[in-house]
Amino acid sequence: MAESEVSPSRTNSLHHHAPGSGQSSPETTLGIGGELHQNVPAGADHEDGISHLTDNFGHRIADNQNSLRAGERGPTLLEDFVLREKIFHFDHERIPERIVHARGSGAHGVFECTKAIPDMTKASIFQKKGDSCPVFVRFSTVAGGAGSIDTPRDVRGFAVKLYTDTGNWDLVGNNIPVFFIQDAIKFPDLVHSVKMEADRGYPQAASAHDTFWDFIGLMPESMHMIMWAMSDRAIPRSLRMIEGFGVHTFRLVNAKGEDHFVKFHWKPVLGIESTTWDEAVKIAGADPDFHRRDLFEAIEAGDYPQWDLGVQVFDEAWAAKQPYDVLDATKLIPEEEIPVEIIGRMTLNRNVDNFFAETEQAAFLPTNIIPGIDFTNDPLLQGRLFSYLDTQKSRLGTTNFHQIPINAPKCPFHNFQRDGMMQTLVPTGRANYEPNSLAEAGEDAGPRACPETGFTTFTANDERNDPTQKLRIRAELFADHYSQARLFYRSQTENERAHIASAIVFELSKVRLEHVRARLISRLRNIDEDLAKRVAAGLAIDLPEKAKAARAPIDMKASDALSIQKQAKETLKGRKVGILFAEGSDKASIDSLKGEIEKAGGTAFLVAPKIGGIKVKGGTLKADGQLAGSPSVLFDAVASVLMPDAAEKLTKDGAAIQWFMDAYAHCKTIAHCKGTQILLDKANVEQDDGVVPVENFMKVGVKRHWAREPKVRDLA
Repeated sequence: MAESEVSPSRTNSLHHHAPGSGQSSPETTLGIGGELHQNVPAGADHEDGISHLTDNFGHRIADNQNSLRAGERGPTLLEDFVLREKIFHFDHERIPERIVHARGSGAHGVFECTKAIPDMTKASIFQKKGDSCPVFVRFSTVAGGAGSIDTPRDVRGFAVKLYTDTGNWDLVGNNIPVFFIQDAIKFPDLVHSVKMEADRGYPQAASAHDTFWDFIGLMPESMHMIMWAMSDRAIPRSLRMIEGFGVHTFRLVNAKGEDHFVKFHWKPVLGIESTTWDEAVKIAGADPDFHRRDLFEAIEAGDYPQWDLGVQVFDEAWAAKQPYDVLDATKLIPEEEIPVEIIGRMTLNRNVDNFFAETEQAAFLPTNIIPGIDFTNDPLLQGRLFSYLDTQKSRLGTTNFHQIPINAPKCPFHNFQRDGMMQTLVPTGRANYEPNSLAEAGEDAGPRACPETGFTTFTANDERNDPTQKLRIRAELFADHYSQARLFYRSQTENERAHIASAIVFELSKVRLEHVRARLISRLRNIDEDLAKRVAAGLAIDLPEKAKAARAPIDMKASDALSIQKQAKETLKGRKVGILFAEGSDKASIDSLKGEIEKAGGTAFLVAPKIGGIKVKGGTLKADGQLAGSPSVLFDAVASVLMPDAAEKLTKDGAAIQWFMDAYAHCKTIAHCKGTQILLDKANVEQDDGVVPVENFMKVGVKRHWAREPKVRDLA
C-alpha cells in the first residue's frame, strides 16, 4: 500500500484537526431568545469539514448557543452530550488552580436565623429564630490567576458554605445580582474571551482587551451585566463592603409541599463602598493584597464583618406578569417591586488556620442544597449543576474531596460509596450495597433512604412550559437584553453614570479592533443614547448606527437600591484613617484624634517619614507605616498634624505631595492643621467641604465628596 493510501485507522495523524481555523464569513441569525447564531451558510460546501463546528469526536453541532432542555423553559437534559463535553473539557483546562475565581480569601463564621419562615420552607436552619450553624465564606476575583492583584475591575465571587444539621448548603454567588450569559453552554466562551489572550498570555486579570469586547459585542444578553461590571461595584473598597447575591432564582418548599420562588441577598452591615478607578490602580501597586489583608486584619482585630441574609419571595403567578423571565440570570427583580426581607445574619469571626488546607481546598457545589430549598429551570443554573462536581475531581484529585475537613459536613453522613484515591475513612463490614439482608445474619446492614425526611425534588415542571418537548431553544422573553441594563444605568447618580461611561471608554481604548468598538457603542444606544454619545466622544469616533434589538426595550421605574452612592452610609465603622505626622508634631492632638476615630468604630493608622520612634511634642511616637509605603490610597480619609518647619521639609518629598494630591483627587476628606497648608498648596489642594481643620474631622467623617470630582479629572 502506498504511503498516500495508508488507512486512517493505521495512523495517529491529527492533520485534519485545525483548531482556530474555519468559516470566516458565517451566516448570522437571531434565535427567538435574541441570541446570536453564527452558522455555516445555507447551501455551503458541506464536504468542507473544516468549516463545520464539531465535538471532540467529529460530530457536527447544529446549535452552539443553547442547551438541550425539556420544553422552552424546562430543565436541561442529561443527554445533552454537546453541553457535557464542552463543560467537561472546560473544567479540566487548568490544574490544580481554579480556572475562574482562582484568587480567593476565606474566613470562618456563624449564621443565625433572625426571622423564622417555616411557612415558606422546611429548611432546618429557618424553622426557629435563633437557630444557627457554622459557615465558611470564600471571596474571590474571577478573571485573574491565584497570584494576581486584589483590586482589578472584576466581578467578586461570594461563596458561602453553611454547615447545617441536615447537610451542607452552598450558596455560590457573586457581588453582582446578574450574569453575562443566559445559558451555561456559553460559559467556556465567556471565560476564554476574558482570560489572557491565547496567543500572547496577557493581559492578566483584565477585561480591557480585544477578545472580551469582541465576544460581549456579539452577545447583547451581556449588556446588563456590562453596566454593573463597568460601574463602581466592580472596584470595591473592601470585601467587607460588598453585597452578595445568589444570582439565580431558586425555589423554597415548605413541609406541605407548597413552593415559592426566591432570590437570595447578602447585605453588608457596614454598607457598600467602592474605590475610584485611579485608586484601584494605585492600590494594586501599593498593596496587591489589599482586600485579603483588610479582611484578615479586621477579623484579627475583632471587627467582625457581618451580612444580613435577605430573600425576595414570589410565586409563579407574579412571575408570569413580569416583562422579563425570572429564570433569566441576566435579569434581577427590583427591590421596589419585591422588597428584600431580612431573615438571618452572618458573622465572620475566625481567620483560617492554613490558607491552602482551607481557602484553597474549599470546594463549593451549587448541588449542595438541603431539604426545603430546590432548583429552578434557569438554564445557567442547570449547567452549573453539571459542572462543579466534575471540577472538584480535576482540582482536588479525588472523588473523596468531601473528606477534606473544610468540605466535610458537620452532621452525620452515611452511604455505600467506598474506596477511591486518597480514601481516609475506614469503613467496616461488607455492606457496600443495598438492598441487602445482612442484618438477618446479625451484620451491620448500613443506612437506608428516608422518603419522609430525605431530599425530594419538587415535582412540577409545567410552569409556562411543555416538558414533552426536547428543544435547543430559549424562551422568547429572554430576548429583552436592554431594559434592565437601562434600568441600572438610569438608577445611578450622575456621578456614577460618568464613572460607567469613563470605564467603558477606558476598556474600549485598549481594544485595537475598530469594528468591535463601534459594535459595542451600537449596543449602548439601546440602553441610553447619552451614554452611547459619551463613549463615542471619549473615543473620538462617530456614533454608529443603533444595533437592532431582538426585543424592543421598555422603561422600568428607577431603583435606588442599584446605586452605591444613594445607599452610602456615613460611618467610621470599618473605615481606616491615615494620620500623617513628623518630628515636633503635637502628640496630644494625635492621641485625641486617634481616640475619637476608634471610639466611633474606625481605625487610625499613623504615618510618618520614618517608622521608628520619632520625637514629638509630649514624648515619642512610633508610626504604623512609613510614608513612601503607606500612600493615601490605602485609607478612607486622611489627616495631618505637622509643625510648619516639618511640613516645609516634606515639600521636597514627592511621596508627601502625592499623599495629599491623591486624597484630594479621590474625593476623600482631608483634615489638616495650619502647619500643613504649605503642603496642600504644593499639592494644589483647594478648600471645599471635604478639606477641613483637623479639629472638625469628626463632623465631616470619611464620606466621599463627589462634587469635587469635576475639578480633578475629566470624565466621559
